[in-house]
Amino acid sequence: MTKALEDVKVADFTWVVSGPLCVRYLADYGAQVVHVETSHRVDPTRTIPPYKDNIAGLNRGGYFHNWNSNKLGITLNLRHPKGVELARKLVLWADVIAENFNPGVMDRLGLSYEAIRDVKPDIIMISLPSKGAAGPYSTLPAVGLHLAALSGFINIAGWPDRDPVLLFGAYTDSIAGRLGAAAVLAALDYRRRTGKGQHIELSQFEAGIQFLIPPILDFGVNRRVLGRSGNRHPFAAPHGAYRCRGDDRWCAIAVFTDDEWRATCRVMGKPELIEDGRFATLLSRKRNEEELDRLIEEWTVDYTAEEVMTVLQEAGVSAAVVETAEDLHHDPQLKHRGHFWELQHQEIGMSTYDSMGSQLSKSPAELHKAAHTLGEDNYHVYTQVLGLSDEEFVEMLEQGVFE
Repeated sequence: MTKALEDVKVADFTWVVSGPLCVRYLADYGAQVVHVETSHRVDPTRTIPPYKDNIAGLNRGGYFHNWNSNKLGITLNLRHPKGVELARKLVLWADVIAENFNPGVMDRLGLSYEAIRDVKPDIIMISLPSKGAAGPYSTLPAVGLHLAALSGFINIAGWPDRDPVLLFGAYTDSIAGRLGAAAVLAALDYRRRTGKGQHIELSQFEAGIQFLIPPILDFGVNRRVLGRSGNRHPFAAPHGAYRCRGDDRWCAIAVFTDDEWRATCRVMGKPELIEDGRFATLLSRKRNEEELDRLIEEWTVDYTAEEVMTVLQEAGVSAAVVETAEDLHHDPQLKHRGHFWELQHQEIGMSTYDSMGSQLSKSPAELHKAAHTLGEDNYHVYTQVLGLSDEEFVEMLEQGVFE
């Protein structure tokens, strides 16, 4: 099958999460991507566990692998004059340039959108600065944890009587990367119809805020500030994760209607609770939620999480196992959809990669290349893509251009 983006070439100057994730979407649908790194300042995700076989190393980090598959990887010393020259050759080869540095970095390298547009008017560039290209906070370095706090997510995560809870992972990066990929696709379609390129500037901070529109509107209209409520929900009870049989096994249950509550009582073998005035309606269940949670867990603790999920779902009640990473690899739904791919990596051997979760019927995504070791594709890219002779390649290698 042809790939939707097989004619698109991407110069990928991104690192950490938001940028590599954005570009990986393009790569999965066929774009030819050259990912630029440097050994002088390696991508932090190369140094973050988990590592394959728990052996640390720059080429063994699981996060880097998952966000950089399907890409050719090169190292390039942008502090070297010849390195900057090669970077310019690369961006002129490309249809799309992606970067998520602090504002001003690409300008100082002579790789700003304006500079490239002057020689290649149809170029598309996407920049994913943490807080936008301008403004009082724009030049302050940040990672996803900071942006999750600025966006408001961390303030609403946790229990009302405790401190806020840090979200796992770079949450706003995951949002910005996906929105960025959609924006690039729109720009490619615009260029196909008009012949014109454009510069997309996507603030990770503002992208994250899009997922908090309801509480933002609630404050704007009602001056009501959303606080921390643990696993509680204003329109559901019971609503939480309940301990089940086994070591650290849980099932999430959400009951929104009185009919669902009656079904839950029957599944629990406690039909007398249907007529119990403490739980007969949503309002009464909310008033007695602590007692309700205790009764639910008295039942769930005698069954496996899978058993609780199955019987409740069959009764029309929303329930799901709280899955571990190991559970995900054995999940029958994910297996059916072929979510996990196995690829042969140059250093760590066979390893597992996530798919992106979306499937196109006529041009499906495909994972065909494991993430690159540092500088793995230097010779191929510099000689076959950028046209250096073997002599030029060896000379620049000795001069430290590819560090």
